[in-house]
Amino acid sequence: MDLHLDIELGEHAGPGRRAALERALREAIQDGRLPPDTRLPSTRALAAELRLARGTVSAAYDQLAAEGYLLARTGSGTVVAGRQAPAVRSSRVPGPARPRFDLRPGTPDGSAFPAEAWLRATRKVLATTPGEAYGYGEPEGRIELRAGLAAYLGRARGVLADPGQIVVTSGYVQALSLLAGLFAGQRVAMEDPCLGFHRDVVRRAGAEVVPLPADERGARTDLLTGDVRAVVLTPAHQYPTGVTLHPERRHAVAEWARRHGGLVIEDDYDGEFRYDRQPVGAVQGMAPGHVAYAGTASKTLGPALRLGWLVLPGHLLGPVLDAKRHADLHTEHIGQLVLAELIASHGYDRNIRAARLRYRRRRDLLIGRLGERYRIGGVSAGLHALLHLPSGGPAEEDILAVAAAHDLAIGTLGEHWHTPGEHPAGVIIGYGTPSETRYREALPVLEKVLASVH
Repeated sequence: MDLHLDIELGEHAGPGRRAALERALREAIQDGRLPPDTRLPSTRALAAELRLARGTVSAAYDQLAAEGYLLARTGSGTVVAGRQAPAVRSSRVPGPARPRFDLRPGTPDGSAFPAEAWLRATRKVLATTPGEAYGYGEPEGRIELRAGLAAYLGRARGVLADPGQIVVTSGYVQALSLLAGLFAGQRVAMEDPCLGFHRDVVRRAGAEVVPLPADERGARTDLLTGDVRAVVLTPAHQYPTGVTLHPERRHAVAEWARRHGGLVIEDDYDGEFRYDRQPVGAVQGMAPGHVAYAGTASKTLGPALRLGWLVLPGHLLGPVLDAKRHADLHTEHIGQLVLAELIASHGYDRNIRAARLRYRRRRDLLIGRLGERYRIGGVSAGLHALLHLPSGGPAEEDILAVAAAHDLAIGTLGEHWHTPGEHPAGVIIGYGTPSETRYREALPVLEKVLASVH
């Protein structure tokens, strides 16, 4: 191992050189640069690195072991002993503790990640990938993944695309940022309610965000006007209400885009997870020249992969590629190639089908416990449901407080409106995040919390 030591050694051997080495090691341990259980280089290796006599290093190790800084373990070499961290480190504020029962929306069950399938695909990729894949790449991404996505999205989501229209991104947030940057100084409509962080992404890109109301039929695309240059929609499963965009409004937004030269940014949120009938096709298939389709592997596999994609109209390909090149040059290659292999072998489809069954069972359990007493919406698809609260209360804040006392985390509708004020209230219940066992344990707790505030 490499070991940096702030040490000044004289030209002549002697106790001064050993003392300097002892001091450097002691300080590195005290200030935490060498934490407990760190294995130090052998005396031979460190002596060669520092151009010291091996006996000098051995003597320094022995002295620090006598002081309790080091431990000599038979067969394991010399390691840093466990010591009390210095005050400057112990004073750091710890991060927030994770709740025991996490029913917040927006994330899948990480324990269900298809590790074996991913490992098999990774092994195949590493065994067959040419050396050029480990160098710099083009901003649009690997052709293997773009070709696989073109085929998959066509058959599974009704997207009209060829590989040349696809840009691989580092997740949906980057995709949204790249597109929003094309509309700096212009008006971009976003659903109201919607995720506040996504509004921030669009604003930081320089666009002016205008609210587009959403109701039980989805976003009010019939209200779009010519001064709006783009609209961001979640038509498959609106976040957070969970409704699907009505066919009339799908046609309305396509007609608006054609008439005014506007762009529809389609966030295919939860598009693969529809439970009661076949998934609704993408809006992109209705107006491919006016829709930028954005998809991601965050829900189907895991957010940690940071793999997303855009299917673009031809006239946007150049500007988006230029923005991507200057943002991060390209998304990492190995994950792209592994996902391409999963798609080609249909492992991706198998994983989605298994996840769809798993999350449908969770949804059914939720409805079975709460469906008779509460009005629950958005349950036809996705990984969350919206429990509507009556106008007379209880307040969202009261439910959150009681839930926190039971170590339960949930979401609320109130945080998603564009502006504060009088809005319908609701509780957002995610059934994707916890493991199977923890989810079943969480439902009675949720039921108890809701009963205590009604």
